[in-house]
Amino acid sequence: MPLTYKKAGVDISKGNKLVDIIKPMARSTFRPEVIQEIGSFGAFFKLVSSKYKIPVLVSSTDGVGTKLKIAFMFDKHDTVGIDLVAMCVNDVLTSGAEPLFFLDYFAAGKLSTEKAAEVIKGIAYGCRIAGCSLVGGETAEMPGFYKENEYDLAGFSVGIVEKDKIIDGSKIKNGDIVIGLASNGLHSNGYSLARKLFFDIKKYKATKFIKELGCSIGEELLKPTRIYVKNILKLLKSAEIKGMAHITGGGITENLPRIIPGGLRPVIKKGSWDVHRIFDIIQTGGRVSDEEMYRTFNMGIGFIIVVKESDLEDAMKKLQRFGEEAFVIGFIEKGHSGVSYV
Repeated sequence: MPLTYKKAGVDISKGNKLVDIIKPMARSTFRPEVIQEIGSFGAFFKLVSSKYKIPVLVSSTDGVGTKLKIAFMFDKHDTVGIDLVAMCVNDVLTSGAEPLFFLDYFAAGKLSTEKAAEVIKGIAYGCRIAGCSLVGGETAEMPGFYKENEYDLAGFSVGIVEKDKIIDGSKIKNGDIVIGLASNGLHSNGYSLARKLFFDIKKYKATKFIKELGCSIGEELLKPTRIYVKNILKLLKSAEIKGMAHITGGGITENLPRIIPGGLRPVIKKGSWDVHRIFDIIQTGGRVSDEEMYRTFNMGIGFIIVVKESDLEDAMKKLQRFGEEAFVIGFIEKGHSGVSYV
C-alpha cells in the first residue's frame, strides 16, 4: 500500500471541511472594512484614513493557557475561543485603541472538525462582543505533537487609535482615583495553581458540584473572560481616562504598576469590591497567602481605569449606566514603585 499524507496522520480534506464551516461564522463578525472572505493567503482590511489624522495601529497576541485543560476534562469547547479573543482585545483596549480584526491559530495532533468548529464558534462570538472582525487564521494538524483529544490555541488582534489620543498612563498624577471593573471569575490566569489544588490535591472531577459556587467546578473554571471593549470605548467618548490596565497573569500586583509613572504608586483598598467565592475557596483550600493570591489571580477585578478625582462621579455613573459593575478600589500617591495594599 502506498504511503499517503492521510495515513501519516494529516487529513487535508478535514481541514478543507472545517474552512467551509468557519466561513459563515467569520462572516458574522465582518466590519465594513473587510474586503473579502477568509480563505486567501492573507486577510484584507481597508483603513478609512479620513477618520484619523495620524492613525496608530496597536497589536497584541496571547493564548488561553492551561485553562484549555479544563475544556478537555469537561469536554466543552465553545467558550475558550471567547477567552482567546478577550486576552488580546482587552490588551489592545488599554491604549484607548478600538480592535479592528482578529486572527487565530488552532493546532491539534489529530483534527476533530466538530471540536474545532466549537472553538471557532466561541472565537466568532468573542469578536462580535468586541466589535472586531475574524478575518482569518490557521489550522494545523500535527500527529505525535499533541496528546490525543487535545489542542492548543493562540491568536492576535490589531486595533487603531489616534496618535494624540493614546492612553499610556503618563498623565496619571498624585491623588487620581483607581476604578476596578468586575471580572467573571479566574478569566484565563492562575489555572496551573487552580488545577493543582482541585484536580491533583483534592482529586475532584470536572463535574463535581460545589455548593458554595452553585455549579460544578468545571463550569466555574470555564466561565469566559469578560470583554470590556464596547463599554470602555463608549466611556472614552465623554470622559478622560488617564490609564488602563488589563488584569491578567500577575494580577493587580504586576499589571497595574505597568501604567504608573515613576515616583508614584497605586494604593489598593482590600475589601472595596466583591471578591468572587472561587478565590476564597482556592485561598482556604490551598492555604495560599494573600500576597500569592493577588500576584496570581485577578481577585475579582478584570480591568482597571484611572481617572482624576473630579471626574470620578461622572465616570462611575456612566459605567453603571452601561451595565458595568464598577468599584472605587484605590488611589494614586507619591511613593516607590509597586502596589500598596491596605
